[in-house]
Amino acid sequence: MTETASYLSATAEAYDVVAVQYQELARDSLDNLPLDRAVLAAFADFVRTSTGGPVAELGCGPGYLTAHLRDLGLATFGIDLSPVMIDLAREAYPDLRFEVGSMDALELADGELSGIVSWYSVIHTPPQELPAYFREFRRVLAPGGHLALAFFESEGGTVAPFDHKVATAFRWPIDDLAALAGEAEFVELGRMLREPGVDERFRRGHLLLRRS
Repeated sequence: MTETASYLSATAEAYDVVAVQYQELARDSLDNLPLDRAVLAAFADFVRTSTGGPVAELGCGPGYLTAHLRDLGLATFGIDLSPVMIDLAREAYPDLRFEVGSMDALELADGELSGIVSWYSVIHTPPQELPAYFREFRRVLAPGGHLALAFFESEGGTVAPFDHKVATAFRWPIDDLAALAGEAEFVELGRMLREPGVDERFRRGHLLLRRS
C-alpha cells in the first residue's frame, strides 16, 4: 500500500469508528457560529450569481452542511471517504445525493462543478500531498467556479500537526494556505479568521477562492 493510500485508509477507518458520535455532535454545530454561516452564505451568493451549477461538499461527513448548502439554494451533493458517514448522511437526508470517494481522485468530469466546499476536510492531509488536492479541485471546477475552505489556523507561522480527536491533523497559516491555492491558479476573494469559541482549541481560518 502506498503512503497516500495508507493515510486515506487510516482516516476513513478512524471516522467510521466515531461516525455516530460525530453525527450527534455536529448536527447543530452551525447554529451558534454566525461568522461561519456568513462565509457559507457569501459562497452561495458567489455561486448563484456566476456559474450557478452543482456544488460538491468534499468531506461531507454525516451531511449536515450539505443540507445547509441546499437550504441556501444550491444544487449540492456530498462526498466522503467514510462509508459509515455516507450511510448516516443518506439516512438523515434521503433527498440528497451522497457518495463514497476521495478528494484527491474525484469521479467527476473536468469542469463539472460550479462550487466546492471543503469544510475542515483537508486538515488530515499531509502538507506535501495538499498541492495535488488543489489541482484536483481546479480540474473539476468550471472556469470561474468557487471554492470555500475552512481549516484550523496556525498562529505560529508554520504548518503544525496536532492531536485531533479522530486522526492526526494539521494547522495552516492562512497566508500559506492561500498561497498554495494560488499555485493551483485559484484567486482569493476573501478570508475570515475567528477566535476559538467555547470548547474550541484553535483559531479558525476560512478562505473564499475562485478558479481563474
